[in-house]
Amino acid sequence: MTLTRLQQGSSLAHLPRYLAGAYTLLVVYASLHPFSGWHDNGTPLFAYLTAAWPRYWTGFDIAANMLAYLPLGFLWTAALHPRRGNFVSVVLALLLGSALSLSLETVQNFLPSRVASNVDLATNICGVLLGALAGWRWGAVLLDGGRLHALAHRLVGDGSLGHSGLILLAIWLLTQLNPEILLFGNGDLRSFLGGREPALATSYTVEYFPWIEAGVTAGNTLAAGLICSCLLRIGQRALTLAVIVLALLMKSLSLTVLASTASIAWATAGSLAGLATGLLLWLPASYLPYAWRRVLAALALMLTTIFVNLAPENPYLAATLQVWRQGHFLNFNGLTRLASSLWPFLALPWLMLLRQDASGGRRR
Repeated sequence: MTLTRLQQGSSLAHLPRYLAGAYTLLVVYASLHPFSGWHDNGTPLFAYLTAAWPRYWTGFDIAANMLAYLPLGFLWTAALHPRRGNFVSVVLALLLGSALSLSLETVQNFLPSRVASNVDLATNICGVLLGALAGWRWGAVLLDGGRLHALAHRLVGDGSLGHSGLILLAIWLLTQLNPEILLFGNGDLRSFLGGREPALATSYTVEYFPWIEAGVTAGNTLAAGLICSCLLRIGQRALTLAVIVLALLMKSLSLTVLASTASIAWATAGSLAGLATGLLLWLPASYLPYAWRRVLAALALMLTTIFVNLAPENPYLAATLQVWRQGHFLNFNGLTRLASSLWPFLALPWLMLLRQDASGGRRR
């Protein structure tokens, strides 16, 4: 079934636009992280475009650049299609992705930790082109009548808050790929405020820290579970448990692949106790009226975010991660750290705006 046929007589899907916009912001952040040390190195701004082939390069670098920009082309093609049609949407997505890559590579001239590269630019554009062609062929799954859009409609309805909630949930899962944070311990702003330990932070003790870890994990488990129950229209409890299990699997993956530690290193006495407590609190709370679930989720988020920022750093986790060689994952780690720090502050406004609108109906 073609995109044109799918769009005849159907409303415009919001999901592709939200995904395309969110992914564009992620690309910008990952390309310019860590946003420090800005200066003019005196090199002509576009001299890198005519530079020779770099002496040191790997197939991993080329593949990583292409894969990073492939979703950009795919999502923008799907987002532009309802207004522009097949061919024009592919061309516009290619132009947009190319302009974005050119701009970011040029801006990297002012970052000491970055090197502007014509090879990176070329591979990024190739990734956008492949993604745009894939979006022409398979982008319909995100549009009205497409499989992913139909699934999203069943799960959360067609309202914009439902679709943004799915993106919020995806960002929460993304934060689990950062091995530096405690289990579900989002909202730590200390690295953005110039230091790791605030004046009010408690000191680390072997006896005391498991209770802190348990509180952080329990509160965030409860908050994430209630957000799922507020968002989902069907299968709330089963799907919520599935999301939490997926988050644990992603946490294990991050510890194994990125930090080269045991995949269950997150399963400390404190985190396991907190996980069990959070689930035991969430189960009866999921039967509360819709408005009460929203309020309880917001309170859990606020309290645990305060707790995270007052908790001491775990020296055992820090010692384990000292052997972490971030290498090509430096950008990815910065991205997941940002997502982890900001997630509660994205979830709270969403909970405040969430309503039982006509598109979502009463969320039972």
